[in-house]
Amino acid sequence: MMTDGIILIDKPAGMTSFGVVARIRRVLSKRAGKKVKVGHCGTLDPFATGLLILCVGKECRNAGDYMKRDKVYETTIRLGQNSSTGDPEGEITDVSDSRPSNDELRKVLDEFTGVIEQTPPMHSAIKIDGKRAYDLARQGKEVEMPSRKVTINSLELVEYTYPNVMIRTNVSSGTYIRSLANDIGKNLGTGGYCTELRRISIADWSVSNAQTLADFGVSD
Repeated sequence: MMTDGIILIDKPAGMTSFGVVARIRRVLSKRAGKKVKVGHCGTLDPFATGLLILCVGKECRNAGDYMKRDKVYETTIRLGQNSSTGDPEGEITDVSDSRPSNDELRKVLDEFTGVIEQTPPMHSAIKIDGKRAYDLARQGKEVEMPSRKVTINSLELVEYTYPNVMIRTNVSSGTYIRSLANDIGKNLGTGGYCTELRRISIADWSVSNAQTLADFGVSD
């Protein structure tokens, strides 16, 4: 029975990262006959899937070290529209029916490789004056999100069939893929938001080695 260490989980869509933690904590605590401490090392949005590193027991003290690692994502961006949250759960508005060419798309993607300035989305867990930005957004409050420098180590075009653009990107800690999608759409003049997002790896840990909730006997 694991009491200290990490667990790799392939998070399903439609569930919060905290929901995954709660379910695994319940299973491990039941097996151990006592409460087991479990936390996650970097959240994934509810609509997103892929790798979550869960720390268990004493390993929770090292959660910050895992969060600082580079990450690889695959995402699908829908051009022509924007979302108020940067994902399918927000209010969708039409922007443009312009269809960028492959060359235009590749040129814009190249502009986002390297160190860039990025503004996190309002619907995020960043704290503003001690409160989560997403809580302020739900209250209808407009706040200025501070920009930050992040590093896009690589940005690869996987597939492009208008209006959908699938990319694979290796990024530094603190990078928001929803913001990246929005900025790509803005630079193309078409608008854009994430319709699908999957975390493939964190440093050397891969989702291919992850377990599912079903492996722990969790059905929902």
